[in-house]
Amino acid sequence: MAQTITANDLKTRGVSILERETENGEEVIITIRGKNRYVVLPMEKYNYLRECELEAALAESQKDLKKGKFVKETVEKHIKRITHG
Repeated sequence: MAQTITANDLKTRGVSILERETENGEEVIITIRGKNRYVVLPMEKYNYLRECELEAALAESQKDLKKGKFVKETVEKHIKRITHG
């Protein structure tokens, strides 16, 4: 479960509070006026999530290729298609 800290805690205690709260590898939610506004997470977790995102995009692209859902065209035709609808 993600820890929650207030923007005021961050302001008064600085980055050290983020270091302490993320040392277990979990994210920290920063609240402003009682509402969740930002998420801070360790770089390792961020990199893992980015890798997952890229893997999902690759899987989706491979699925589209197998289904024939792609367009093969020249650069000029591609530019014309995407700029003129």
